[in-house]
Amino acid sequence: MPAAGARRALALLVPCLVAALGLAPALAQAQKNRNAPIVTVPYTTNAGDTLYEIAARYLRDPRDWAELSRLNGIPAPRHLQAGIQLRLPAALLRQQQESARVVATSGPAERAFGAGPYTPLAAGMTLGEGDRLRTGHEGFVTLELVDGSHVTVSQDAMVEVGKLRQTVLTGASDRVLNLQHGQVESEVTHATQKDDRFQIRSPSVVAGVRGTHFRVSYDTDERQTSVEVLDGAVGVDPASVRPPAPGVPLQASVQLVSAHFGNVSGASGAIGAPIALLAAPSLTDPGKIQDGKTVAFDLVPDSQAAGYRVQIARDADLLDLIRDMPVKAPHADFGDLPDGTYFVRISSVDRNGLEGLPQIYAFERRQLGLAASAGPRAGTRDYTFRWFASRPGVETRFRFVLGASPDLRNPLVDRPDLPAGEIVVTDLPRGVYYWTVIAEQFENGRFYEKGSSIRSFTLAR
Repeated sequence: MPAAGARRALALLVPCLVAALGLAPALAQAQKNRNAPIVTVPYTTNAGDTLYEIAARYLRDPRDWAELSRLNGIPAPRHLQAGIQLRLPAALLRQQQESARVVATSGPAERAFGAGPYTPLAAGMTLGEGDRLRTGHEGFVTLELVDGSHVTVSQDAMVEVGKLRQTVLTGASDRVLNLQHGQVESEVTHATQKDDRFQIRSPSVVAGVRGTHFRVSYDTDERQTSVEVLDGAVGVDPASVRPPAPGVPLQASVQLVSAHFGNVSGASGAIGAPIALLAAPSLTDPGKIQDGKTVAFDLVPDSQAAGYRVQIARDADLLDLIRDMPVKAPHADFGDLPDGTYFVRISSVDRNGLEGLPQIYAFERRQLGLAASAGPRAGTRDYTFRWFASRPGVETRFRFVLGASPDLRNPLVDRPDLPAGEIVVTDLPRGVYYWTVIAEQFENGRFYEKGSSIRSFTLAR
């Protein structure tokens, strides 16, 4: 075959092979990358600098001095004068790895590096790229990054530390966490460099910020990602496309979710539209002392809520979480909890599964049991009432109230300041009676009181 004919045949064959092997997208991307302008950052020389030294200090490979020479049109051996503006390729800049410190952990929480085994986490440990975290039921971990940002991993979650780096020349941070399932809540310090990047990546979306407070949840059963923004703004993009590079403004994202909004995205890669988050609910009795056998909260019902989330922490910022309970009804009972001061955060959950804005209350856990009983004296119309307060070592006074109506509004007997746990009421006429006893204590400069349930009895003779 003549040479011209062979070339024509080859020209026809190559596109067919490219299509058959599925190489067209890759070749198109490669061509696009070749045609794309090189992203550079400026560098001002100091007296005596050479391209060799600059490459050794600021580029990933010292041999990239040749790229500096080509890009800036400067011979490599030359000693440079001070004040010359050079362009350094951003893709070749050297980065140093950072670490994240565990500032709080509670319940089952473990870490592993790469494919290694899981070992328990403890406060004070440091994590880096390649570390994996997992939490069990009522297991929580909070990490602190070098700039003061915090990331809290909720219960039943798995997260991998993808990137924790800082560019040596610019000081820009590049931080990427891969959420495999569960929820992470991030409070990110505002970016100081235009190339700073903080991203949470789930299997379906990439959520990027430049300083904000937001939550990302991934449901493995539904294969969907929820993003909820409490402050600032979050750029959300499909995970199937190349994630936004450092320095790309959030406004360039497929969806920009502002404060007090959220969105839900499925596995298809379609990014959900912003949805307004529900307002924060309230507790029915925010000043209540948690003195019962269990720690329980009642919320003011929200007609728009499909459920609620109630969390308990040791600190007001909820970095040290210890309990987390989703409930359908506006009531949560956490069982027993040691005495102390805690913080409860409550939020409503809408029908899309998005958690709304939170409300935080401080509360005191101070268990005080009060047992009471009553019985008639044989052969008399007398009744003996007894009670006992379970908190030993604290002086307790009692108030006894007896009436003929359940509300005890017009008491027949109202005896305050009783030192002992017993009283006898004599010559009661026939009828139905209601009574209660109230324990009163003063400790550490505070007054406490607790009433027994209102009980009743019938005197028939």
